Amino acid sequence: MTFEQFSVSLAGSKPPVDLHPVLQGLWYDANGDWEKAHNIAQSCEGEQRYDRLHAYLHRKEGDRFNAGYWYRRAKAPFFEGTLDEEWKILVQQALSE
Repeated sequence: MTFEQFSVSLAGSKPPVDLHPVLQGLWYDANGDWEKAHNIAQSCEGEQRYDRLHAYLHRKEGDRFNAGYWYRRAKAPFFEGTLDEEWKILVQQALSE
């Protein structure tokens, strides 16, 4: 799947079948369901990709302290760009894995 195809899928009522859970989380986040995205991030705590999603979600929530914890767990620097930029990077990374 390409980034463009993923972006088009956001108009649907549910994520495409067979998406990796991290991509599902990013899909739900883009569709305004932070809670569902957060549940996915929590489902595999300790795995870097999930912890990185978790960090982004808490940053989006406005909880910088908690986001910092999850960035450290994911071994990633605190993202200083926009939320949209971070979301796009996370989608592109997940699509390439």
